[in-house]
Amino acid sequence: MRTTESSSGSVSLRPAVLTDFDDTAAEQNVAELLLLKYGDPTWTEVRSRFRAGELTLKDYQEIAFRDILADRDTMQGYVKQQANLRPHFGEMVSYCQERDIPVAVVSAGLDFYIEALLEKEGFPQVPVYAVNTTFSETGISYHYHHTRPGKEHMGNSKSLIVERYRSQGHHVFYAGDGRSDFEAAERADVVFAHKVLAEECRRQSIPFRPFAHFGDVLSALREHPQNSVRT
Repeated sequence: MRTTESSSGSVSLRPAVLTDFDDTAAEQNVAELLLLKYGDPTWTEVRSRFRAGELTLKDYQEIAFRDILADRDTMQGYVKQQANLRPHFGEMVSYCQERDIPVAVVSAGLDFYIEALLEKEGFPQVPVYAVNTTFSETGISYHYHHTRPGKEHMGNSKSLIVERYRSQGHHVFYAGDGRSDFEAAERADVVFAHKVLAEECRRQSIPFRPFAHFGDVLSALREHPQNSVRT
């Protein structure tokens, strides 16, 4: 477990920014917006079972979305109407693009609604590591391309993506809000946390910076010694 925010060696590496989506990159929990609009009313009972530890996040999500009859285009259109990205996300992305700093969304959520909001806000180029979905007449199929060997039943692993960026020589800034973000927070170099993730970081003595919006991340990037524009 990491016990310091960074080491002298890691801060000399080029930064990368990874962010959770629901309630972090997005101001809303977009998955729940869709379930409230199109889901079977019993989805809240499924959520309660997940919060009680009876279901994995993977199982909760698949069960909750199982009875949705709306198609992909309908749900993407609703996301574009109802959701928005957290303040300063675009400013942060522009800053990173100018300096060749990678930015990506790392989510346990579903790709189609994440991509819809990024497209609406003008950032379709931002990579998304999420649950890949396909739609057919029989419903939604789920594809998990970022699982840990032997733990496929848990779905995608956010910490796996953090480790991948670190292995490529990056100093990883990670922003998140929930239980599924804790494994990533344990491995990131700098953590921005709010809500449940902040509480868990305090409990586990994981250093973090409070997160309200992406201006917080942008300020930290500007302080980083490797933030100059490449020429």
